[in-house]
Parts: sequence; structure tokens; C-alpha cells
Amino acid sequence: MTNIDSAYLKEFTSRIFTGMGCPATEAETAAECLNQADLRGVDSHGVARLSGYVRLWELKRLNATPIMKIIHETPSTAVLDGDLGLGLVTAPHAMQIAIEKARIAGTGWVAVQNSNHYGIAGFHAMMALQHDMIGISMTNASPLVAPTFSRSRFLGTNPIAVAIPALNQPPFIIDMATTTVANGKLEVLQRKGQDAPLGWTQDKDGNPTTDAYSLKKGGSMLPLGGDREHGGHKGYCLGAMVDIFSAVLSGANYGPWVPPFVSFLEPPTHQVGNGIGHFLGAIRVDAFRPASEFKEHMDNWIQTFRNAEPASGQERVLIPGDPEREITADRLKNGIPLHEQVIKDLEELGKKFGVDFHATPVNPY
Repeated sequence: MTNIDSAYLKEFTSRIFTGMGCPATEAETAAECLNQADLRGVDSHGVARLSGYVRLWELKRLNATPIMKIIHETPSTAVLDGDLGLGLVTAPHAMQIAIEKARIAGTGWVAVQNSNHYGIAGFHAMMALQHDMIGISMTNASPLVAPTFSRSRFLGTNPIAVAIPALNQPPFIIDMATTTVANGKLEVLQRKGQDAPLGWTQDKDGNPTTDAYSLKKGGSMLPLGGDREHGGHKGYCLGAMVDIFSAVLSGANYGPWVPPFVSFLEPPTHQVGNGIGHFLGAIRVDAFRPASEFKEHMDNWIQTFRNAEPASGQERVLIPGDPEREITADRLKNGIPLHEQVIKDLEELGKKFGVDFHATPVNPY
């Protein structure tokens, strides 16, 4: 592993997106989304994903210069056509629409169709925090997950993110897949040559497996909780809810018809909608109670839970968002650790677009 300066990585990423034809401001937004994933420790959705977006662009499955448009709206809702653009761009655009609607109506909700993979869900939800709003973000994804009692791949990892502001405490941030683990974590294990923990995936016949390559061999991921006895049916329900909110509601593809991001799956032979779907929401806190009052009570809630007595062998109780904040502080100082294979991929991308990539350990300046 080599630690690379985060600002350098972001600049390199932005230049690759610009090389694809993205306008400068949109390239910057997309690069920031991937950079935040790496800074927050979500390595599966950071710069390691960059080559995947380039691959989709080369296959003409991604439009680098989308003309996004609202195709239906009410005072508090909208459906956005992403024109097959980068989800890293269409989702922030949709979230900004939701925020503007929330300013007027108290809440704003935007369903997105005809988009692509949108990175970490938390990035989009957190946009609402600076406006004293609660942000909600979800998306469907490559069909790699089997419903409970099935071996058919019908759902994606379908994440849910919620960002809630506080006063003096850091914000409360949930950012989670509705599967036991995100697919990118399997890719990380593959690069390291390690097995997957039991309960992450099943083989093509529906049997538990620790093979990190099981998806590429026809297997499937398991919903959050794993099997029925450990609550996998609840993860299945959450993933299904995200699929419906993101796609059935917006007019995007859903279930097994979602265009895959992963290279080992071929796009479905026909579609039931347009592209991938997202669902973004913004809730103005003062539509319910004064924002200052709410945030004071959020501080109290957070501090109360921080003070919960740790279980035997545990140091402390964490609040959602704590691990990511601590990782961010470390990586801003010491750089983002990149596996040799990721560095090799970035060097190849650099050659393709005429942008030199220097895997110089921190600090490269």
C-alpha cells in the first residue's frame, strides 16, 4: 500500500473526468465525490472506481455531457432525467433541487431516472446539512443480490444514507448498504488475495461460500443479515424498498433490469425503464420545530448515547459517522492508502488521457 495525498488524487481524478469531456465544474463535483469516499474510508467507492466510469463512457453507456431536465414536478417533488450522465453529477444536481424545494415547501423529494452509479450515498445526503436540513439519499445498483430463499440475482447493494445536523456535536450520518457488505469490499479482498467472511455471499447454487470471486462464478451477495435466521429477510425488504423508491417511482430500471456497473455482467437484453435510479430528499428541520432547539436536542441525544456503558472488551460506544470522521482526519494528514493494483489502474488511465500519475508517497508537493 502507498499513501497518496488526497488533494493530488482529487486533481488527477478531475482531469480524467475532464478528459472524458465532462465540463470543468461537473468534473470537479465527480472528483470530490470519489475523493470523499476515499477520505471517509470507503475505499470500495473511491478512486478505485474511476476506471469503471471510464469503461462505461468508452462503451457509450455513460454521457459525459448530459443535459439534465425535470420531466415532472410539484411544489415539493420532481422527477429528474439524468440524460445517462454520471451519477456522481446527476445525484448532487437532484439533491440541490430537493433542497430548493424544501426551502419553499418544508420538504423536497427528487426521484432520478436515466442515471449511472452515484458513488457513496452519504456524499449526497450530507449536502443538506449546511442548510439546517436532514438529507436522505438512496439508489439501486447492479443486480448482484439474491432475495431471501433465492439464488437469483435481482437486487443491488442499494444503499441508504441519512444525514442529520447537530449543534456542537458532529452530525449524525448513516451511510450503509442494504447487503451484508458492498460489492467493492469483495474487490478489495480479491486484490489482497483474501477470502470473504462467511455470510457475505453464496455460490451459484445458493450455498454459503467464502470465495471472494463467487460473484464472477455465478454466485450472489446476501441481503443485510445474511440468512433468514439472522434477519436476512429484513435486509431484503430494505433493498427492495430502495429499488422501488429509486426506480419504480422514477421510471428507471429496477430489479434484474438495472444496467450493471461491474464489468463481469452484461447489460440486460431489454429494459423496463431508463438507466439507473436514485431517490434524494431534503427535510427542513424548522418545518417541524425551531432548528436551534432541534439541534440542541440532537447534541443531547448524541452525548447520551456516547455515554452509554461499553460492553465488556469494548472501549466506547460510537455514533454513526464517528469512524468516518476519524479516518478522514488521519487520511487528510497521512494520505489515502492505495493498493498497487489501483495505482497501476490509475497509471494506465493517466496514459490514456495524457495525464501523468505519480504514485509519490505523501506529501507529493
